[in-house]
Amino acid sequence: MAQGMTEHGDSAASEREEIAARVASFKAMQQKFERERERFFVTTLENARKSQSTRQNTRPVG
Repeated sequence: MAQGMTEHGDSAASEREEIAARVASFKAMQQKFERERERFFVTTLENARKSQSTRQNTRPVG
């Protein structure tokens, strides 16, 4: 009976380790997505500002 408890304990510990690894992987992926979204936002905003600046500088006078 003690051996069965040990196997169950090992199995539970193994499952906890797998869950912890999956959670860590998920968290890392979410952080990667967040960095990519931030980079995309900054690039898009910079391009919009450059475009607006270019249009203001080439506006006909009069």
